Amino acid sequence: MTAMTPEEIGQSYDRITARWEDPEHPLTGIPQHERALRFLDTKEHALDVGCGCNGRLIDLMESAGFAVEGVDISERMVDLARRRNPSATFHHADIGRWPLPRRYDLISGWDSIWHVALAEQEPLLRKLCAGLKPRGVLIFTMGGLDRPSEDRNSHMGVPVSYASLGIPRTLAVLAECGCVCRHLEYDQYPEAHVYVIAQRADPPASESRQPS
Repeated sequence: MTAMTPEEIGQSYDRITARWEDPEHPLTGIPQHERALRFLDTKEHALDVGCGCNGRLIDLMESAGFAVEGVDISERMVDLARRRNPSATFHHADIGRWPLPRRYDLISGWDSIWHVALAEQEPLLRKLCAGLKPRGVLIFTMGGLDRPSEDRNSHMGVPVSYASLGIPRTLAVLAECGCVCRHLEYDQYPEAHVYVIAQRADPPASESRQPS
């Protein structure tokens, strides 16, 4: 199966923004992000990857004191997000190609980065881990599978593709990137919807003495 390109994913989401402007059911993520916030020492900069237009997570981050940036591949989602949260900074971009402008205390990839093609999953996870400050936190959702997988469906009314490295490889990559898994949960069991909270470890003493 050929994975959808980021541009194709963006076009699909352009067509269904109403699902998030006026959701049929309560959207998830708030309690999970509140858990992630407890691991943080500082709350200066946050990035919402695949921010969409609803703004609930950006509201939470701003209320916690973060300066927030959002990035999304859907142009329509970004336009709506700018109107709803004018105090945040938004970028219409493909997270895989977009250069992170800084390191962040918190990066969220809630129900978003699983749309990245399987071949790009590991490079993206490594990129997000590298984009954390020491003791920064990454929270993201993934398919709770035992091995890598890629699929496509139209359950939302438009074609969308999904990919997962699987839990074993995801945890291995996090460890290779110097991140510790603080929490992993099947929060919608028996659905294979898993969220992960990972924290970048403190740098070695020699690195911490380097000038900033």
